[in-house]
Amino acid sequence: MNTQQPDIYYQVSMENPELHLFQVNLTITNWTQEILDIMMPVWTPGSYLVREYSKNLQEFSATDATTHQPIPWQKQSKNHWQIEAKNTKEVKISYKIYANELTVRTNHLDSTHGYFNGAALFFYIPEYQYIPHTISIVPPHQDWEVTTSLLKISHNTFCADCFDTLVDSPFEIGTQEIDNFVVSDKPHQWVTWGKGNLDKEKLIKDTKAIIEKEEELFGDLPYEDYFFLLHLSGSGFGGLEHKNCCVLNYPRFGFRKEDKYNRFMQLVAHEFFHLWNVKRIRPKELEIFDYSQENYTASLWFCEGITSYYDMLIPYRAKVYSRKTLLDLLSKDISQYLSIPGRHIQPLRESSFDAWIKLYRRDAYSNNNQISYYLKGQFIALFLDLIIRKNSKGQQSFDDVMREMWQRFGVDEIGYTEEELKGVIEEIAGEDLTQFWDLYLNNINELPFNEFLEPFGLILEGKAAKDSHPYLGILVQKEGVIDKVSFVDANSPAGMVGIEAGDELLAMDGFRVTLETLGDRLSDYQEGDEVEVTIFHQDELKNLMVKLAKPKVTSYQLKVMDKLNENQRTLLANFFGDE
Repeated sequence: MNTQQPDIYYQVSMENPELHLFQVNLTITNWTQEILDIMMPVWTPGSYLVREYSKNLQEFSATDATTHQPIPWQKQSKNHWQIEAKNTKEVKISYKIYANELTVRTNHLDSTHGYFNGAALFFYIPEYQYIPHTISIVPPHQDWEVTTSLLKISHNTFCADCFDTLVDSPFEIGTQEIDNFVVSDKPHQWVTWGKGNLDKEKLIKDTKAIIEKEEELFGDLPYEDYFFLLHLSGSGFGGLEHKNCCVLNYPRFGFRKEDKYNRFMQLVAHEFFHLWNVKRIRPKELEIFDYSQENYTASLWFCEGITSYYDMLIPYRAKVYSRKTLLDLLSKDISQYLSIPGRHIQPLRESSFDAWIKLYRRDAYSNNNQISYYLKGQFIALFLDLIIRKNSKGQQSFDDVMREMWQRFGVDEIGYTEEELKGVIEEIAGEDLTQFWDLYLNNINELPFNEFLEPFGLILEGKAAKDSHPYLGILVQKEGVIDKVSFVDANSPAGMVGIEAGDELLAMDGFRVTLETLGDRLSDYQEGDEVEVTIFHQDELKNLMVKLAKPKVTSYQLKVMDKLNENQRTLLANFFGDE
């Protein structure tokens, strides 16, 4: 029996980048089987949605690389090709990938650069995912450079020890701006494509501080070198974690204002934190990736929610922003959470499990029937952190949970089960958390913020809007000159009479009303008043009588209580890391 493994070699070129087409040649040598099955991933780790990457593939062909003769092939499914490789030891597969979607999880190619995510560009051979893959890049211009975390073996040629590593190693090709810096004797880079108003000196200073705080938390930096790849775009936003780098997309002029800069540094802290939590500390269900279909897990609340909690804490600890800013950021997220009706419908575990069909497939009704595991998960992290600090009298915190998870599961990359995760948190907390799990993860009980905050001298207060008015239950946005309903609270007065997202708002009690005037008009009424709302519903003019509800609290503020006892002062100082 021939046990020789094949050699897998990709060549990626982009002769006319203006056409947004990557040319990929996959050559497989030492092939000994009659049938060659190749597949393209349908998703990429870190982004839990089937994205159907093969939809961008065109001009597929298979030839004998020695004789240059065509080889018969058939497409078996949306992402599965089967090649009849009998008597062929060297198979060459050629195809093009359309790349004109600038996100962290897709591909983009134009006259200024080329970027690709491995899952969105490369085929894999299912039975040979865990052998080395060689990748050679042919840039369209001599001055275009290649940045990737893969091992460089010759000029523009790189090696991945397996397909997982190839997927985990994005490529940036072009004339990117590179800024080098060192943290803990390890080289780091900011690799930037695009122009904007980013202050690089300040960015590097704050990035160093964030890295140092996360290293302090976990105890080490589990890589030899690391780079942050930043795409400066018109209005994009996002990040995707990798083991030795991360990819960020942010508005090019979104750095001058303090709140927007802070938001960006949260994104930096978030994706960097993922190199431990998710890339190495990950659920059992994601220990081995199946690129052909959804990989379900109920633990995304820990993967993303805990990371979202720390992306607020770490910049504060790194002195990127103040205590007031931290409280304001928490207040903003709590206000958002408490405004979403879906928190009463979807449990947190279900939100994690159903990410594939809900979180990334939002529509106008989504806020009525779902809650983000990012958003709710960060408050579960907050509550658990407060429990641990209170029980240990400030001697421990959720940092100890992350350190234990790192040592127990992350260092050796052993996937954890839900039971093991809960067990580690209970060990650190020193109490049985079954009831907590049942109330706030498995069910839809309202989160009792002040119950957990009070021992720390913190209180959450609702802030009534200055122009408080009776509640109608709709959000409106401009579409050209049309005032269109964008969201309807399903249990609101508007929802009860059949007003729907997509309806055009026209008048109230016979007088025209717009996005700009809606609040003022509602202020003329009282709770319980009936008003006639006129809309176009699917081009049909409708007059609907609506009974207005009492005003709703629209925002909340987290603040320190006016009077604190000694225990509260001690725990509060511990939470904020005061000396």
